[in-house]
Amino acid sequence: MFTVQKEKPFLKAHECLIIGLFDQPLKFGGSLAVVDEAFTGELTELVKSGDISARESRVSKIHTFGRLAAKRLYFVGLGKEKELSFERLREAFGSVFKTIQGDKREEAAVYLDSFISEAVDALDSAHALSEAFALSTYQFEGYKQKSNEPEKAITSMTVYSESADQEDVKAALTVGYVYGEGTNSARTLVNIPGNLLTATDLAQYAQELSERYDFELEILEKEDMLKLGMGALLAVNQGSTEPPKMIVLKYQGKDEWNDVIGLVGKGITFDTGGYSIKTKAGIVGMKTDMGGAAAVLGAMEIIGELKPEQNVVAVIPSTDNMISGNALKPDDVITSMSGKTIEVLNTDAEGRLVLADAVTYAKHHGAGYLVDVATLTGGVITALGTDTTGAMTNNEAWFEQVLEASNEAGEPIWRLPIFESHKKRVRNSKMADLNNSPGSEGHAIMGGAFIGEFAEETPWVHLDIAGTATTNKAGCLGPAGATGVMSRTLALIVERFEK
Repeated sequence: MFTVQKEKPFLKAHECLIIGLFDQPLKFGGSLAVVDEAFTGELTELVKSGDISARESRVSKIHTFGRLAAKRLYFVGLGKEKELSFERLREAFGSVFKTIQGDKREEAAVYLDSFISEAVDALDSAHALSEAFALSTYQFEGYKQKSNEPEKAITSMTVYSESADQEDVKAALTVGYVYGEGTNSARTLVNIPGNLLTATDLAQYAQELSERYDFELEILEKEDMLKLGMGALLAVNQGSTEPPKMIVLKYQGKDEWNDVIGLVGKGITFDTGGYSIKTKAGIVGMKTDMGGAAAVLGAMEIIGELKPEQNVVAVIPSTDNMISGNALKPDDVITSMSGKTIEVLNTDAEGRLVLADAVTYAKHHGAGYLVDVATLTGGVITALGTDTTGAMTNNEAWFEQVLEASNEAGEPIWRLPIFESHKKRVRNSKMADLNNSPGSEGHAIMGGAFIGEFAEETPWVHLDIAGTATTNKAGCLGPAGATGVMSRTLALIVERFEK
């Protein structure tokens, strides 16, 4: 896909040559002066007239008509040089790659040195380039009949850089592309409808990952769960004709199995709400209720490709939440794997039930640090909207590591509290140790506080992605639909882990 060359690109023939343009008085100074000279100063006039813009993420294209070897120049605005950040650069690359994809070009070149500043060096720029390329050009084809029109996409890209070592640039391009493709894998899983992605299908996908990357794989069947006392996951599955799966992937990057990071993802492949049934409008889109599982599997793909020196156990409790004569009912009391009993007041608060057994099982496999990811509550959307993931924790130092990773990934999180009063509400049941739905006030916090009862003293962060797992709007880094959110954050948590 990527070829790196250590020279200027202006004498090389390409379908498209992509150039970054800072918003500064002399737009075509330095190494870009040769471009303006080839056009006898006409590019400067096009900037003055607004036909070429240096405004942030604005894409302008012109045909060279033989004045340069490349057929077309795509200028992408970078704004003020002092304001350039990795995230802004990634968005700028995303904008230009989406434009080129829309133009159905199959080959392109990038002048990398025109995309660097004091804050963003060539290697950061290369990472941003390849990650943005993967994310921005992602498409979920769906299940429509194919047209006869030939499909075209960028299949090769040459990256020119004089300012950095070629091998270092190649390595940065590889890492960025791996992060983007892991996110895309998560997007695809979330986009697949529930009738085509059952718990069994999710387990099969995990098996394929294990074979590709030599992960240790364990898939617990219903009989195994009964023996282990996983009453919470089994209770959610009671109404279904599809068997449940507890999916475990283990990656050992150290000689000893210690300092294990547990990644736990909610894998509800479709959520009717059970007897606490969702509304006609609310039930649409519930195929995405396994977004946490998808994020964990996307992260494991990245981990499998990059092989960090860390130990990871991924645990995914998977089932659908259906209605039948056998289904879980409000007022039922169930016993989790931990031994804690739960009074079920709301069968639509099922995610926290399956995560309870999954968190316990992750600790059983030696997880000393936990992150769970789940499309858990509508309350987090009310609190934080659709651009920010809600977070809760029982450990300040561990939360700081998760926060730093999310900032680096460009997947913002915002912390919600868990006070003693919240814990008391979760424990307020006359029938059992815990209740799964203490009321609508602070709904997102109640979901996190419930899971925290099973994390206990193990450092733990809960990420509620109900608002961020999907989007209704296409953006510069991807189409409408699943976002694959938290795949990159989870992988970075593992890569950057400090005991």
